[in-house]
This record gives sequence, structure tokens and C-alpha cells, in this order.
Amino acid sequence: MILFFSFSSESDRDKFEYLYSKYKNLLLHKAYDILRDYALAEDAVSEAYIRIYKNMQKIGDPTTDSSIAFVVTIVKNVSLTMLSKEKRLKTEEYDETQPDSFDLEENVLASVSSQQIYAMMEQLGEELRSVFILRYAYDYSLKEVGALLSISENNAAVRLHRAKKKLAQIVAQKGYSNE
Repeated sequence: MILFFSFSSESDRDKFEYLYSKYKNLLLHKAYDILRDYALAEDAVSEAYIRIYKNMQKIGDPTTDSSIAFVVTIVKNVSLTMLSKEKRLKTEEYDETQPDSFDLEENVLASVSSQQIYAMMEQLGEELRSVFILRYAYDYSLKEVGALLSISENNAAVRLHRAKKKLAQIVAQKGYSNE
């Protein structure tokens, strides 16, 4: 991406060029220290220079310590914002192609009554129980479960995985496991 900046004065352009040529590596290093990803660090530095351009009036002499601190603070804040967005976007991945280690029929249905099954399902909590019931009682796909509950397919898979894991723990605690 190439950006063309329109500076209000020649001195602003000179200050910006000085800041870019002198501190681009320092800013890249600072961004990488925070993000631990070179491509994201480059994006952070690019975003930081856009913000520096927008705030050129706040920079007096670009060689002063306060100016250096200002640009480093900008790249640090941009990097931290990107890091928090990355953490929010990352969800626990669940591979649906992996075989389940928990077989509901084998472990539970053969040895318990329907009332006992309902009691165990109640312990799951609404969020996990609804995904579990939609998937196994109504035979919906994970995509359909996600659409019905207004969540992503991946989120539905994660909830289903958690429900099965918790149900397996409940079954083991009650002593119904055939293992």
C-alpha cells in the first residue's frame, strides 16, 4: 500500500521524512516486541506513521527526546490495540474431523434412565445444553446449530466439545462409565 501525504508545509514534510528515515527500524522493533509477528509489526508501524502524519502539529523538533517518545508511544499504542484485537478474534479451535473419545450411547444410555439423563443434562448449563441437544437430539449440523443460536459454526463446535467433555466428567462422577 502506498500512501501519499499532503503536507501543509515544507517543514512538516521534512520532519516526517526525518522521523521515518531515522526511526522506522526502532518503531518496527518496538512493534515486534509487542506483537511477536513481523507482518503485524509492519502493519502497526504503517498505522503509526499515519497517526504521526495526522498529529504533525504536535511535533516540534523531531530530534528531541520528547518527539522520539511521542512516536514510540504511538507505535506502542497501535501495537497494543492490534494485540488486543488479535486476542479477541482468536477462539479455541475445534477439529470436527477428530473422532470423539466419548460415546454417549456406549457410556450412558445403556445403564441409566431418561430421568437420570435429563438430570445430568441440566448440569451442563443452558449455553452448552442447547448446542448438545440441537446437535444430537435434533441432528442439526454445526452450521445449522450456529445459525439457530446466532453464533459462529466454530463457536458451536467449541461449545459442543465443552458440553461433551463436561458430560463425560458428570458421567464419570456418577459412576455410570463402562470404562
